[in-house]
Amino acid sequence: MKTKTLYTCQNCGYQSPKWLGKCPDCASWNTLAEEVQFRGGGVADPLGSSVPIPITDVPKEHEERFRTGISEFDRVLGGGLVAGSLVLIGGDPGIGKSTLLLQAMNKLAEAGGVLYVSGEESARQTRMRGERLGSKSSGLYILAETSLEKILTHIKRLQPRAVVVDSIQTVFTGGVESAPGSVSQVRECAGKLMLLAKGSGTPVLLVGHVTKDGSIAGPRVLEHIVDTVLYFEGDSGHPFRILRAVKNRYGSTNEIGVFEMTDGGLQEVKNPSELFLSERPAGASGSVVVATLEGSRPLLVELQALVTSSSLGMPRRTTIGIDHNRLALLVAVLEKKVGMALGGQDIFLNVAGGMRLSEPAADLGAVAAVASSYLDKVIDPNTMVLGEVGLAGEVRAVTQPEMRLKEAAKLGFTRCILPAGSVRQAKAKGIELVGVKSLEEALAQLF
Repeated sequence: MKTKTLYTCQNCGYQSPKWLGKCPDCASWNTLAEEVQFRGGGVADPLGSSVPIPITDVPKEHEERFRTGISEFDRVLGGGLVAGSLVLIGGDPGIGKSTLLLQAMNKLAEAGGVLYVSGEESARQTRMRGERLGSKSSGLYILAETSLEKILTHIKRLQPRAVVVDSIQTVFTGGVESAPGSVSQVRECAGKLMLLAKGSGTPVLLVGHVTKDGSIAGPRVLEHIVDTVLYFEGDSGHPFRILRAVKNRYGSTNEIGVFEMTDGGLQEVKNPSELFLSERPAGASGSVVVATLEGSRPLLVELQALVTSSSLGMPRRTTIGIDHNRLALLVAVLEKKVGMALGGQDIFLNVAGGMRLSEPAADLGAVAAVASSYLDKVIDPNTMVLGEVGLAGEVRAVTQPEMRLKEAAKLGFTRCILPAGSVRQAKAKGIELVGVKSLEEALAQLF
């Protein structure tokens, strides 16, 4: 078999026939490593040869799903593990990826054998974690191995219901002459595991390391190979963990699962809104509650703002959990349309509880929190704020206001400031709906 030598960037996957000090693609230095590749090798087409047919003649297939017994995990997956799917789970070290999978596979193993491949820990270490988590099902098999060929041999012999590989960066195949975790090794191992999943119908879950910027380590092609990409997020200072889907061929990418890290492992949070608001300060300016939609789930979260005089030539604009550029835009609207002198103020905006807001429905809440801190006026704690803010200072309608209001009613909120265009669509018992068309109207109602 013929071979050829290429130099591959360990950061982005760029390949060059000669060594370069700086990668032309991602501009990183000293990341190109020598790798020997075999011509004619690689991963075969998992779909096999086919002929074009009309879409109406394609036979329908029922997606068989395996419930893991952890409803928050199943929610993010789209209803459970799909037979033959390849799932990639990424997250910071120590965030709880292995803990979540060990708990989920223990419950799945009660209905059939499950193989947990540990490439970073010994079987004894995995058992110690399993005893702490209560994961002691006799159908859960532990394999401490990093050779892909040996792993595939055990899978064919055991015929498990599901397979977990923790982690894909520790696994290597003898067909590629490079170190485990390199671009070629990760690509080749993931490709062969994909063939296994599609050919046998066994769902395979891969744990992936992340880089400093939070993306999956290795080439981005790994995210294109798999069917589902999940990110496990959380702050070391908070016990809450959020499982978020960024790619899912079998379900929505907007769903999230909320967990709480305890001594006994990860516990599901059935009512995240109540938990996020449990430590909300009473009588403090700069605090407001907004409603956001994560997939089909409405969540109430607290936005906190702090506005103080700046001693710097360029005042700071710092955000946690919300886009920095969005805050700059909203502050500019406050200055231009309302007349607040915020040019010499440091502004800090935080989403309490470690949540991350991306939808524009939180705009009015962010503006209200900043204005409350600047004016040092307290917003009524029983009032929720909802709406998108435009550059002209108008308050625009939001999607599905009724779902958000129902969640607010369950937690005892009695008043909601929302766009006038959303009042017609909203129906809520026990909540006073105050429709506003502009930013000036909203602030007049709040203060």
